[in-house]
Amino acid sequence: MSTQVVVLGSGYAGTGAVQRLEKELDGDAELTWISEHDYHLVLHEVHRCISTPSVESKVAIPVDEVKSSSTEFVEARVTGVDVDDRTVELEPGESVDYDYLLVALGSTTAFYGIEGLEEHSLELKGLDDAREIHDRVKAAADAATADDPAQVVVGGAGLSGIQSAGEIAEYRDEHDAPIDIYLVEGLDQVFPNNDPELQGALRRRLEGRGIEIKCGEFVSKVDEDVISIGGGEDEAPEELPYDVFVWTGGITGQEEVADCEVEKDERSNRLHAASDFRTSDDRVFALGDSALVEQGPDTIAPPTAQAAWQAADVAGENIARAIRGQPLKTWTHKDKGTVVSVGEDAVAHDVDGVPINVFGGTPARLLKKAIAARWIADVASLSRAINAWGDM
Repeated sequence: MSTQVVVLGSGYAGTGAVQRLEKELDGDAELTWISEHDYHLVLHEVHRCISTPSVESKVAIPVDEVKSSSTEFVEARVTGVDVDDRTVELEPGESVDYDYLLVALGSTTAFYGIEGLEEHSLELKGLDDAREIHDRVKAAADAATADDPAQVVVGGAGLSGIQSAGEIAEYRDEHDAPIDIYLVEGLDQVFPNNDPELQGALRRRLEGRGIEIKCGEFVSKVDEDVISIGGGEDEAPEELPYDVFVWTGGITGQEEVADCEVEKDERSNRLHAASDFRTSDDRVFALGDSALVEQGPDTIAPPTAQAAWQAADVAGENIARAIRGQPLKTWTHKDKGTVVSVGEDAVAHDVDGVPINVFGGTPARLLKKAIAARWIADVASLSRAINAWGDM
């Protein structure tokens, strides 16, 4: 029986690894790709669907356009991994055997045990989430008036929060909708732990779109009507009424690997992986948001699309090398810069080959489009990338 290679997840990491494995294995092993969705989602552009749901067709790429005919695709939800039996458990009770496994299941939203947060907030991890945010914002706006506008709050001013707030503002302006938008961040600045010049550029654009920013106090409690911010033993929290609350305040690993017996961060369920993507089980590899990939002492790769995109190519090659008994390659993340959209505007920072540290306007917007188009062309086709260009 030939070697069985199984890849879990159809995000950037899983999709890129599948394509590299197809080139490397060249029929020397059987490749099975498992995901609960039969499409690859261009996740760093899914926020576009909040303002314009029709963009879904541009950012969701059917797996048949991505994989070769020799790769078997299984649409199913993973429920567990048994490293002793080398099986992946699927819903509803089926299993798939593997000789080598690549875990690239991505992440889920972290709620940090904050009372009421998970029950009363929306998240943005996929197409269904973007649809629900759009529908809830539209319904709130339809029920509001100019004198009593809808209150929409985005929690977390990282990449996803900034881009979500920008798209809600885009929807508001396009439809002349009565909406007040708030962006709440527990740390002291938007886009925390980044270059102050970039933070300033983003803040100016957010405020220029009429988004009110509240930094420096964490969400402490949420009920069906009010978000409590800050507060303590001697201080009452600020109460922020809301109609729609979108939470983008952090990520954690997937419950599907909680019982997988490889070394992991027990709090987040993210698998520990060396810089060659091998875990403590030499038949299990991990990358993307599912993993904590070593990048030196006390350093791990960032949980970004860019890092997953880069890593997938090496991870796919390394599994093929492991099958052939060859030494594995190590991977070091190279940051090629950051581009953040705020509605139809964008800000770029520290981009390879560009002497300006931070810039916006048309150059940044075109760069954002080019990044998305390049990925779509790489995983699907140039014609699909050209078709998606106008909506990126």
